[in-house]
Amino acid sequence: MSDPIVLHDYWRSSACYRVRIALNLLGLAYTAHPVDLLAGEHRSPAYLALNPQGLVPSLQIDGQTLTQSLAILDYLQARTPGAALLPDDPLGQYRARQLSHAIAMEIHQVCNLSVANHAASLAGGDDAVKSGWMRHFIGRGLAAVEAMLPADTAFCLGETPGMADCCLVPQVYNADRWGVDLAAMPRIRAIAGACAALEPFQRAHPDAVRPPA
Repeated sequence: MSDPIVLHDYWRSSACYRVRIALNLLGLAYTAHPVDLLAGEHRSPAYLALNPQGLVPSLQIDGQTLTQSLAILDYLQARTPGAALLPDDPLGQYRARQLSHAIAMEIHQVCNLSVANHAASLAGGDDAVKSGWMRHFIGRGLAAVEAMLPADTAFCLGETPGMADCCLVPQVYNADRWGVDLAAMPRIRAIAGACAALEPFQRAHPDAVRPPA
């Protein structure tokens, strides 16, 4: 009997959100262990022993502790029979990773709350600066992703969702949260709508996993 899969999770983290989606798409049952970032639990000695970077998510699976969400998705693809997070062909795999990296490494990293909060602190702690920062970088980044997407697929790269969709949907959630105008991004809006109709995405949504108030 294999050990249970445990996801050390924060409900609003984009990185955790994309791993939740992937686990659901692959039909991998897991137990969520909430890590309260606002309370600083990610900086506790116990958590740092698990993940020295003090970041979420951390995924305990197959006797290992995995960190970094895109590396986790690659691992899940490789170890799960029949997994379809990535296409079969090398060029398709490149395109899936290209889109995923454009979101998770170019948009998410600049718009991590720790970065935005630091930028706002340099402006005297002005919340308007933080909101403007988020809208600027999320909007600019998603506009580039819109131009990178094929014009005629239901999801990012085909007729079934994969790694790129796991990354796009959390970033659209952040765009809505910060008031980014997506009117000029019809492909992103259509893909996000197609994903929202699927149960694996619904179960992974922050509102579905948010701890009780």
